[in-house]
Amino acid sequence: MRASDDKRERVVRLLGRRFAEGYLSTDTFESRADRAYASRDDRELASLVHDLPPARRWRAALAAIRDRVARLPRRPGVGPLELREPPEESEARPLVIGRNPSCDLVLADPTVSRRHAELRRDGDGWVLADLHSSNGTWLNGWRVRRAAIRWGDELMLGEQRLRFVPGGVPATQDWRRRPERPLGA
Repeated sequence: MRASDDKRERVVRLLGRRFAEGYLSTDTFESRADRAYASRDDRELASLVHDLPPARRWRAALAAIRDRVARLPRRPGVGPLELREPPEESEARPLVIGRNPSCDLVLADPTVSRRHAELRRDGDGWVLADLHSSNGTWLNGWRVRRAAIRWGDELMLGEQRLRFVPGGVPATQDWRRRPERPLGA
């Protein structure tokens, strides 16, 4: 069957993507692109891309799903829990966050690991460190192992959202005391 201009352009775009991904050298890309524009039938076009890996459409589909979920409206009154900045005298040991009752901040969410992350003072700021959790620790949409955090940052521990806010803990609540009822329950 005779190759159409549209098919030639699709093959050249595919070659360009595979070149950008590192599957083709510059010389090979140029040679195949020239042959694609000169091809007369579909078999010639197919021979130019037969040895290349198939398109990874699932990555694009996954990114599109993530974008849609991020734009979903949140239920009224349901937002991230406030994680208040610990008092300055807490520099001696980190605040451990997790599902285990022995943690300093207990989150009742099955996607949160028993010992999920820790918050430690580092100079004038705070550092969040993942404690090899199963579902990861995320800071403003990026998965992190260790990262400096600032006021207003949104954290995700498993599926539990937290927002780091200034002001320390209210006088009525000791941040080291375990709550009667875990947060998020």
